[in-house]
Amino acid sequence: MNIDSFLQGLSSVFNTFGSAVFVPVIIFVICLILGVELKKAAFSGLNAGIGLTGFGWLVNSYIPIIVPAVQNFVKATSINLPIVDIGWQATSVIAYATQAGMMFLAFGLLFQVALFLLKVTNVFIPGDLWNNYSYMFWGSMIYVATKDIWLSLAAMFIMVLYNVIFIEMNSKRWSTYYGYQNCTVPALHIAPGTPFAVGGNWVLNKMGAYKIRWRPEALRKNMGFLGEPIVLGMILGLLLGILGHLGDIATLAAWGNIMTIAVSTASVMAIFPRVANIFASAFMPITEAARKRNTAGVREGDDLYIGINDATGYGEPATLISGIILIPVLLLLAVILPGNRTLPLVDLIAISFIIQPFVAASNGNIFKTVVLSAIWFSIGLYICTWTAPLFTEVYAQFATTPLAEGAMVTSGMIANKPIVGGLIFLPILNFKWIGAAVLTLIWFPVYFAFKKNKVRIQNFMEEQAALDVIE
Repeated sequence: MNIDSFLQGLSSVFNTFGSAVFVPVIIFVICLILGVELKKAAFSGLNAGIGLTGFGWLVNSYIPIIVPAVQNFVKATSINLPIVDIGWQATSVIAYATQAGMMFLAFGLLFQVALFLLKVTNVFIPGDLWNNYSYMFWGSMIYVATKDIWLSLAAMFIMVLYNVIFIEMNSKRWSTYYGYQNCTVPALHIAPGTPFAVGGNWVLNKMGAYKIRWRPEALRKNMGFLGEPIVLGMILGLLLGILGHLGDIATLAAWGNIMTIAVSTASVMAIFPRVANIFASAFMPITEAARKRNTAGVREGDDLYIGINDATGYGEPATLISGIILIPVLLLLAVILPGNRTLPLVDLIAISFIIQPFVAASNGNIFKTVVLSAIWFSIGLYICTWTAPLFTEVYAQFATTPLAEGAMVTSGMIANKPIVGGLIFLPILNFKWIGAAVLTLIWFPVYFAFKKNKVRIQNFMEEQAALDVIE
């Protein structure tokens, strides 16, 4: 068996079983390693699988209801930008189609496991296997542009190294806010937003923004039943539905769809916490075992965390509400930002995946989340614009449906990344091995400085988040 056949077979196994099967196995094995009894370990794995399946059902049922409304809004308002966001699904097509992406599927996984075993990180990153396609996407573009498979692999490994810092920075705050003990989201399209979220939250707090009590609990207290998450979901879904039917608002069919969107959004708000409780229960035995390890001499900040899928935070009230508010905000920014040529479209509904570091850093403050996310995405739109020609070239080679002549595409969820795209990908793309070497050398002092101050940084994040608690 040659290497290509092996990699293709490995890809087929991952795609066939998916995270709802692999994650329970990983949880089960970790439980046994930590000394959890067999019965508890088995139920932990099963509950993880049930939770992930529930999250999948919710998100996969909700997104197709919302996306047409967004597309209708863009059409009705005649927004015309040449680079079109065709969604993260297109990104995964690129990632799994190139030799570079397939190599990372095997060797990148081993690299992540090695980082954990060598205690470079206390987060078991492969707990979220599927989202490795985010690394594979950037590496695949470098491979197609340079034809250097080793440079593309080095670029993906460098991204893993930097992401380790972002993941660990976010781990405690994410786990505390979202309620999954000893868990965090390690995806490359999410964790790198953490430094900006932390710094931006501090700046806004200095400006007194924490006094704007837009947390779900505060809204419920101040607005009565109108502040209940399911009612807010209903209202936001109603508004989104109306925006999506500006062209046929007087028809019965339009109002049928508007009400469907409203009820569907309220449903996610109501059902998501119940599924989350099942998923969270999967990690209780691991948490207990981790606490025992802590009493056995594990340093503060080095306790075990498991990387989990970003769907676990998608339907949390502040996250989903902020994500829906940001849909028209991001469309407006795309139109008014000078030099931007990217039209956010399919991945607008994925905003609630991406903004989780901002929600966690602000302790669920919707106002601060929207402000900081809008700034972050504004920068990211330029990254999408700059990388679109290469993205289009790569996508055109592997797309099942040919692109129209002159069309340019991007992924608003994956390519919209200021740190990864602007500070890692572009230097390596432009300066090749020199860029890779410089980034590697820079990583060492940054990493050791972070590890030295990790507990202090995480405590600072907790102190800043506490300002948003209702007095």
